[in-house]
Amino acid sequence: TSLESGADARALTALTRRWHPVAYSGEINQQPFGTTLLGEPVVVWRDETGRPHAMRDLCIHRGTALSLGRVASNEIICAYHGWRYTADGKCSRIPQLTDSSQIPPKARVDAYHCQERYGLVWVALLSLSEQPERSLAQVPELEAGEWTVVKTGPFSWQTNASRQVENFTDFGHFPWVHPGLLGDPERPEVPPHNVRTEGDVLHYEVLRPEAPNSKEFPVFSNAEQKQPQRRSRYELHLPYTIVLRLGWGGREGMVYFFVSQPVKEHQCRGYCIIGRNYNFEQPASVLQEFERVIFSQDQRIAESQRPDKVPFDLAAELHLKFDAVAVAYRRAMKANGLG
Repeated sequence: TSLESGADARALTALTRRWHPVAYSGEINQQPFGTTLLGEPVVVWRDETGRPHAMRDLCIHRGTALSLGRVASNEIICAYHGWRYTADGKCSRIPQLTDSSQIPPKARVDAYHCQERYGLVWVALLSLSEQPERSLAQVPELEAGEWTVVKTGPFSWQTNASRQVENFTDFGHFPWVHPGLLGDPERPEVPPHNVRTEGDVLHYEVLRPEAPNSKEFPVFSNAEQKQPQRRSRYELHLPYTIVLRLGWGGREGMVYFFVSQPVKEHQCRGYCIIGRNYNFEQPASVLQEFERVIFSQDQRIAESQRPDKVPFDLAAELHLKFDAVAVAYRRAMKANGLG
């Protein structure tokens, strides 16, 4: 309906005012990197100092993808006719013109806000004259130098980013989708938990049953427990960021930093960065393979969900008491104009 399309348009506008990841830092090198964010083609590139920049992946001349071009002297050069653009999107040279003063003022592309943090490159689809809403979530463990940090994924799913995020927060599926890895089918109960919503951040904590470490993936610090329990403390930062801190009663702990890139309405790309203060000698490949298995198990389920975008009308799906996080997430997204 026109009312629904109007709400979608307002939500899309609100989403453009937030920071979103577009790549791991290592994916951005001397070659321009093309991606899509909220349905818009984006090119990310580094200048000679290594600083990343982002702009619309479209040359104003003939609509060629700038990501097909190259970078030289802190400018991005279109592969089709050699037009050059500075980091603010202005065309600085048209080789076909002998007089650069003849470059028309309209010869420019949209340049976006771009920053690098936590090993990710982030973009807000706003002109440089506007300021993004909210700052990134604070995860000091990933920057302190005292924790081992492992990047996993990225995980590309054919579903909306809201489904990928909500799956990450769902407690009830662990024994059934991840038996022997994250959950114990003999202990399927979801313990009581409450969600506290503060603006656009959801806070909640749960002490829940966990499967013992598997021989293939000894990644958790629960070896001393016969029936392991994990205390999980969550911060869900709207729209698509989760900070999860795990503990088993001792000093050893993990922090999961998960964020989903809303590529298109029916496509997302998840980044999962994990810090831990133990198992320093364990190769990163163990945790990377563990998460590849976990996310592939989740992907099969999430891509089957209909609709593939979380319905923010609470009457659209059935909710029980253990779905408290999903209910709070849907309410908060709607209240903040993001859903």
